[in-house]
Amino acid sequence: MHLLAWITALIFVAINFLPFSLSDPRISEARFLCSLERPPANASASYIPLFVSGMEVLSQRVTANEWGSYAVNSTNTSIYTLAQCHADLSRDDCLQCYAASRTRLPRCLPAAGGRIFLDGCFLRYDSYAFFNESVDPDSDAVNCNSTAPNSTLPEAEFRRRVVEVIDNVTAGAGRFAAVGIGGAFGLAECWNTVGAEGCKACLAKANSEIRRCLPSSEGRALNAGCYLRYSTQKFFSNQSDASNRDSGVSRRGVIVAIAFSVVAFCMLCLFGGHAAYRRWNRRKQERYNLGKISYSYNKSSLNYKYETLEKATDYFDPSRKLGQGGAGSVYRGTLPDGKTVAVKRLFFSTRQWVDEFFNEVNLISGIEHKNLVKLLGCSIEGPESLLVYEYVPNQSLEVCLFDKNRAKILNWKERYNVVVGTAEGIAFLHGGTEFRIIHRDIKSSNVLLDENLDAKIADFGLARNFAADKTHLSTGIAGTLGYMAPEYIVKGQLTEKADVYSYGVLVLEIVCGRKNNAFVEDSGSLLQTVWKLFKTDRLAESVDPSLEGDFPPTEASKVLKIGLLCAQASMAQRPSMADVVRMLTDENCEIPEPKQPPFLNTSALSGSTTRSSYSNSFTSNPMTRPETSYPTTESFSIQSSEGRQSTSEETRLK
Repeated sequence: MHLLAWITALIFVAINFLPFSLSDPRISEARFLCSLERPPANASASYIPLFVSGMEVLSQRVTANEWGSYAVNSTNTSIYTLAQCHADLSRDDCLQCYAASRTRLPRCLPAAGGRIFLDGCFLRYDSYAFFNESVDPDSDAVNCNSTAPNSTLPEAEFRRRVVEVIDNVTAGAGRFAAVGIGGAFGLAECWNTVGAEGCKACLAKANSEIRRCLPSSEGRALNAGCYLRYSTQKFFSNQSDASNRDSGVSRRGVIVAIAFSVVAFCMLCLFGGHAAYRRWNRRKQERYNLGKISYSYNKSSLNYKYETLEKATDYFDPSRKLGQGGAGSVYRGTLPDGKTVAVKRLFFSTRQWVDEFFNEVNLISGIEHKNLVKLLGCSIEGPESLLVYEYVPNQSLEVCLFDKNRAKILNWKERYNVVVGTAEGIAFLHGGTEFRIIHRDIKSSNVLLDENLDAKIADFGLARNFAADKTHLSTGIAGTLGYMAPEYIVKGQLTEKADVYSYGVLVLEIVCGRKNNAFVEDSGSLLQTVWKLFKTDRLAESVDPSLEGDFPPTEASKVLKIGLLCAQASMAQRPSMADVVRMLTDENCEIPEPKQPPFLNTSALSGSTTRSSYSNSFTSNPMTRPETSYPTTESFSIQSSEGRQSTSEETRLK
């Protein structure tokens, strides 16, 4: 008890009388602002991939220099990005702060711009070159919210000292200054892209406006080109406190500080050990609750080490990139045993996302079928989550059908085999496992072609399973517009028939060689076109012209009819995928007459007030890839009235 009393007294003395502080990345959010503007209509689909590309380069520059700016351009639009840590932060704290800001900023998408001020760093993207912008009358703000204790000084004296502090740090001595004067502390910094005159003007405005916070114990001026903060607490790092007039520490203070550091280290070890034990125990309970699948995950090769996958991809060398999207990039990797795999590197990886996706990884990893891309495992313990898939050497169906630079044009037999193989893969998901599994995102970019051009369904990030005694699931809506069944969009009720609808649209795309775009007028949609030709008994006219008539008209019409049957408005009238397989493979199987498919009101969809988690439902154009194309089309998720809040796992570029 005596030892505990001494430790308590020592900690009290150190906390109250020593300017001692532990490392702090200062990730508290001071301001988060999203632009009200949207990208141009002709650039909406490519805006998010551009954002991801810009952020990748920006991350490299921040890692190297603790700040960075980068502009990425396309034919229709551009994205400019800037990130900067405050100069007093250590490199590790800077990277932590930047990682926190990078995780939060994508909530602005698909807005044309966004900026986030954390107390340790700044991150912004926009569609115009803002690098030299020092002040912005529409966006500059003052934040007087305070968590700092009120000063013990009389108000007049406290005001005087705060004014002296902010005058000192904004006096123009440089781009960064941190000062402490008699219980008042201040920090000011300009962004490195702002010129000297712009920096001076920005700090002058910040100096004038932050005074409105007094007599509050804390205030921040958050301008386009600079940051200014004062507080009654010393919030900045010692390494930049050379100008602090109160920073002198007596010899006794140094001794006490050292003693406190030793005691604090011992206590941190005890607390850290206890926290590690609690975490281990909680994870053990979670693994137990996951049952046999989780057990097999942890005991088998499904659990990859992050370092192994990092080395397998040459540390994610750009030359090994196979595809890129808003939530991650896919790289070709070679494991130590020589096996080639595809490694997906996920950007958005919150703790909640990892816990939920852990269940899904274990669910899908136990499934094997010739028409499903096998998920080999994952790594969720490193700085980012990684998924490991079997490597499929040919490109995606999307590239083979729609990319102007595609290496070859699929002939009719190859297309027919893809139609049948995809149907067999979906039918297996719906009825070939212990639980019914709904993919939720069947589309051309999620069907890969192996060395024999056989179809392999990929990307089960949105997959859901439910027991045989349930008729449907009520869940957050997720998928890609143009492929989503109308009853799922409207009611959020998920059944196998949602996959059947998506498959029907995909069949029409394969046969017609034309993409089903949800953002065109109804008169020009693929469904509308094929339906009109069906009603006039001219279905063969819709077959892809690139085949130059080299196809059997009767078989092509049959496949198109099955596609229309799957894409009917009423889910009760759509066939099961098992029936679809029979229709395709049994020449004597009778095919019912399809009813009119739904022609969605695209203006109503685009004007919906439902808020997406990170992005609206844009479909990106095919991207040019050096080798195998892994899914890159933007999917989205929204909150249905009956569903839970969508997670970032459901909102990603695949």
